[in-house]
Amino acid sequence: MPTHTPTPRVTVTGPPGDRHDEILTPEALEFLARLDHAFARRRRELLTARRDRADRLASGSPLDFPRATSAVRDDPHWRVTPPAPGLADRRVEIVAAPTPHAAAEALASGARVWTADFEDTAGAPWADVVGGQLVLLDTGARPGDRHGPGGSLPSVVVRPRGWHLEEEHLTVDGRPLSASLVDFGLYFFHHSRRRTPAGAGEHVHLSLPKLENRYEARLWNDVFLLAQDLLGVPLGTVRAAAVIGTVTAAFEMEEILYELREHSAGLAADRSGYLFSLIRTFGHRARFLLPDRADLALTAPFLRAYDELLVRTCHRRGAHAIGGPTTRPPVPGSSPGTADRTRVRAEQEHEARIGFDGSSVADPGLVPLCAEVFDRHLTGRPHQIHRTLDSVRVRADDLLTLHRTAPVPESARIRADVAVALRYFDAWLRGTGTVAPDAVLADAAGAELARARLWQWLRQRLVPQERLFGLIAAEAAALTAERPDALAAEARELLERSLVSRELPAFFTGEALRPRVARRTRVPS
Repeated sequence: MPTHTPTPRVTVTGPPGDRHDEILTPEALEFLARLDHAFARRRRELLTARRDRADRLASGSPLDFPRATSAVRDDPHWRVTPPAPGLADRRVEIVAAPTPHAAAEALASGARVWTADFEDTAGAPWADVVGGQLVLLDTGARPGDRHGPGGSLPSVVVRPRGWHLEEEHLTVDGRPLSASLVDFGLYFFHHSRRRTPAGAGEHVHLSLPKLENRYEARLWNDVFLLAQDLLGVPLGTVRAAAVIGTVTAAFEMEEILYELREHSAGLAADRSGYLFSLIRTFGHRARFLLPDRADLALTAPFLRAYDELLVRTCHRRGAHAIGGPTTRPPVPGSSPGTADRTRVRAEQEHEARIGFDGSSVADPGLVPLCAEVFDRHLTGRPHQIHRTLDSVRVRADDLLTLHRTAPVPESARIRADVAVALRYFDAWLRGTGTVAPDAVLADAAGAELARARLWQWLRQRLVPQERLFGLIAAEAAALTAERPDALAAEARELLERSLVSRELPAFFTGEALRPRVARRTRVPS
């Protein structure tokens, strides 16, 4: 590695574990230190800008496509870099945590792509952070395995944690490093060290979650430029898909592609995250109330506008548009709680008809269904980028026509969201990234959406606090009876603390890492 201006050392404060020394090498930690030295201050400034913008929107500021970047949107000529080998055909992507068991299932699933998810499906413990890197190291080092075009295994995409999270077990001068830089930096460093002359063209594939605007995409692009320079790998080795899971990012899709264009791998839909973001941004307004997720069709006008804008934006610029994820896994037989395969198929058909190039799923059992749908619609092509949707025009009002569309929630709906949120918080605190109450698979995005609806119902006084907290207490007791190792009390406190906040905390994962609050407050008036 080239010698540059000395930077502070990274200190490992997490407990040692088996094979941790293979990941936390002095050279890898020095690489993280250089990334932190270059970008830590800018990251903090962008997070401050996030909060300031959220305050302005909460105060009634309008949300629209930015005027300052109209030239980018109006220019018909620019394109992103062509798809990298291994990401040309993405008709089925499976999203799973980088744990040994989940990785084995994903690699054997028949999907074209495995997204190793450190963000929504991975747990919080330090052992999982390093363990996930070891899984990726082992996956890339196994002799005889082939990834990418013509290979026997899916291409690997790594989804680092979002810019809002920090890794408290790696510090510089007592300050924790960005979790995004840790996840990306460790993977990119060790992947690059495995490169050989014969594999000099091998790419690093990423998925970038929870971006809120073009500036955060530009930060990632600059990280890629420096990382490639430090390790002496060619420009464009990194290819990254941006996940559009926030309402502000939906208004800057083209700008995000433009910022990442030499490193772009398109855009991916995250409807659960997007709906959560809508509630977080506008949920305090009395006239706005989303229906329950189970009753919300993808053909709802504002969701169809989101889908069509994403596909049109990507295909106009030569990029992939990836749908999903579908959160209802198939369950064999007809036992109670069996997932509705007809609905799953309908969602996949909807995406394929609109023009998505593939979809992501969270359960291996959904891979054949997704493949069958897209095989039929792609008709021998690897994607649908030729479908540019030139006639589609999406205005700001199309994305934000969200007038009160739901009645007072029924008890079954409230209990279902309490179960998803509480059980996911418990699973996350125990280091597990998914939970399946009533055979509906939920990750962090699904839990965030459930939490947001509960907060909104409480905030708008559609559900009395005593009743809601009684349901939470009953679910916590049931969870404790089912699982002796459950952290039901901590999960209950985390959920209740989030629900009584005047403003919905941005992400529960950040809230969960704060010191515990001993007392319970009332809902602010």
